[in-house]
Amino acid sequence: MNVRQLFGNLRQEAQTRSYFCRLELIAQSTHLLKARLYVTATLFVQVYRNDQYNTTNLVLLYEGQRLYARDQLDGVWHRHPAGNPQQHDHSVEGQRAVSLAEFLTEVEIILAARDLP
Repeated sequence: MNVRQLFGNLRQEAQTRSYFCRLELIAQSTHLLKARLYVTATLFVQVYRNDQYNTTNLVLLYEGQRLYARDQLDGVWHRHPAGNPQQHDHSVEGQRAVSLAEFLTEVEIILAARDLP
């Protein structure tokens, strides 16, 4: 997944998943993308990609707190589980690379379990 692909995926997911009310592009260049997909003003998914450093951050935030995340640092993935988002999960599942669509499906499950919009 590179910046160009991720940007295309972001636009598609924002249109396809009706619970997102807004896509905000915070920063974009040839090698960098930072954006937010808003559910509400305080509940959103933040997406960051830096091709130069092979870094991806996908995070679900609510009222300024991380609820869940998957990060790729220098090509290696780990997960911050919903039950303990401060933890770094380096298990086989935690290290599994995910697409934006897969991450958003995980987010939907977490939101439903927490009875969030």
